[in-house]
Amino acid sequence: MSQTREARCLLRAHRYGVLSTLSKKFDGHPFGSIAPYLTDHDGSVLLFISGLAEHTKNILNDPRVSLITHDQNDPRIQTQGRVTVVGKAEPLTGREPYAARWLRYFPENAQLFELGDFAFFRITPQSVRHVAGFGQARWIMSHFTVPPYPLMAQEEDLLAQLNASPQNELRRCLQLRGLSAEQLRMLGIDCDGFDVAADGRMLRFDFAEPVADTDSALAALSHPDEE
Repeated sequence: MSQTREARCLLRAHRYGVLSTLSKKFDGHPFGSIAPYLTDHDGSVLLFISGLAEHTKNILNDPRVSLITHDQNDPRIQTQGRVTVVGKAEPLTGREPYAARWLRYFPENAQLFELGDFAFFRITPQSVRHVAGFGQARWIMSHFTVPPYPLMAQEEDLLAQLNASPQNELRRCLQLRGLSAEQLRMLGIDCDGFDVAADGRMLRFDFAEPVADTDSALAALSHPDEE
């Protein structure tokens, strides 16, 4: 796996990070917030944030931000994998194109859509700092995001197919990790892998090689990672 794809897969594997903005109130002083996020199909970062939040006010004043997430299953802080996205956060028009996917990952946010002050923002990475472990740090300065591919538009139909009983493909993927689940649902699938909710626990599976469409995704599902 390339270093760029390794960093992108780490970003995709998590849902929360520290969002750093430039404070409007305190004259550009760095301001950190815990923020839920979702990595979009292309590798950019989606936020769903309130206009009342301090970080939103900061973004609207100066869009320069960074977001860091880390391997949250590893207690060894200094040696765990982590990735920092540096870029600009820009408001997106409307909620409809992003709402269904966001709610698959964050169903508890449904009530927020009833409030008028929440909106989607996109962080387009300009550079990315990837730390794979102690002494394994690198900057990724270009080509972190990927160009459009057919699976972006095919995702919902493929999810409906894979989530229908008896879910043999998904259960086989869990078995490769020595896991099982009574309630199982694929949340999303992208060029790098897919996310599954298994009895309330979210699991990320990376493909050995990137996929582009439904056919290549179904073929890759036969051989997901076994980590």
